[in-house]
Amino acid sequence: MFCAPSCAVPREGRMAQRDPGRVAYVNARLLDPATGVDGPGGVLTEGEHITQVGPEVSATTVPAGTLVVDCLEACLAPGLIDMRVQLREPGQEHMESMRSAGQAAVAGGITSLVCLPNTDPPMDDEATLEFVARRARLAGLAKVYCYGACTKALKGEALTEMGIMAESGAVAFTDGVKAIASAQVMRRVLSYASTFDLLVMQHPEEPSLAGGVMNAGMVATRMGLAGIPREAEIILLERDMRLVAMTGGRYHAAHISTAESVEIIRRAKAQGLRVTCDTAPFYFALNELAVGDYKTFAKLSPPLRAEADREAIVAGLRDGVIDCIASDHSPQDQDAKRQTFAAAAFGAVGLETLLPVSLDLVHTGQMSLLDVLRCLTVAPARLLGLDAGRLRAGAKADLVIFDLERPWQILAGEFRSKSKNTPFDGRPVQGRVLRTVVDGRTVFSHV
Repeated sequence: MFCAPSCAVPREGRMAQRDPGRVAYVNARLLDPATGVDGPGGVLTEGEHITQVGPEVSATTVPAGTLVVDCLEACLAPGLIDMRVQLREPGQEHMESMRSAGQAAVAGGITSLVCLPNTDPPMDDEATLEFVARRARLAGLAKVYCYGACTKALKGEALTEMGIMAESGAVAFTDGVKAIASAQVMRRVLSYASTFDLLVMQHPEEPSLAGGVMNAGMVATRMGLAGIPREAEIILLERDMRLVAMTGGRYHAAHISTAESVEIIRRAKAQGLRVTCDTAPFYFALNELAVGDYKTFAKLSPPLRAEADREAIVAGLRDGVIDCIASDHSPQDQDAKRQTFAAAAFGAVGLETLLPVSLDLVHTGQMSLLDVLRCLTVAPARLLGLDAGRLRAGAKADLVIFDLERPWQILAGEFRSKSKNTPFDGRPVQGRVLRTVVDGRTVFSHV
């Protein structure tokens, strides 16, 4: 398994080798979506593992010599798991590196992240996977897991050795930001993956319909921009559901963005197909109007959709059709974004905004806190087969402590990511990460 063992310490993420020993996090609001726990208590850790969880863990009951951390009634939950991240290393370290991504992740309460295979070279064999694993261990912040490519060089043609890459640690398979356009190739991918019960993730966008730069509609027409129709996502999803039914494969649709996509996934689940999906905060917190005066930081793939689609994504999260929330972290440098809207690159960073923007769903009464955290912790862990996302004795001590009510303003200039491309710059939010713990060590602390 490719994971970076944690090193400590706060804020700058400097390396430290000292064993954390026994630590008690007391006077907290415990939140464990896996068991439905939401109440006062504490967590006792020893070394890399949790040893006790519950209301009985307090400053007066822990063993002598325990380091006691008073959470001051802040929320204590399993560390977040971000299942869709572009790391840019190897190949494009000027946009993001293992270290900068790790620093951004832990500042956002993320203790595990899963990186897409669209590195340079792409992760289409075990050697590249092993290289990323070594670099992740050197960074020593959030744990890093890898997707393997479905096709060689991400070209959508020849299949990779998915079985071998799975043995080398790949948690699932995808061609990243590229859709597998050929129905025959996708059929072969699903058939091969099903032999090993592997998960296949698709970027659902029909390439022949995706030649535009923003959502097709009145806004695009008024701005004189080429549109990407909603049907680009819908058509490919409908095709893929047929292929899943044909092959019996496990299929995951990434960052869905339309109302019809939610209904397609709903029907597929009702039919018993092994289908799941995720979305990103962009698609439930923003709509196409965020493009505004040709704001390239709001140029995303898939594009921001109409308000009715945004509302449908929120409804899909609320009723459980959408399984997970991922950051869809896609760092781009200034040269790629400071261009005309048509020429600018797609994508936005999201590691440091994943939790606070998702918490908007709680503060506006659209979802419960446990349900939002479920989409960010135990749901992606179960989907990818990771031993994470729960507060239980024996589990790795991967924790996030956050103040649910603390207001602050997202300022891109303060990001730890190398790239600052976010459509949320200047947005007021509630919910601040106070401490992030990986394998029992504090890797981030907000003072």
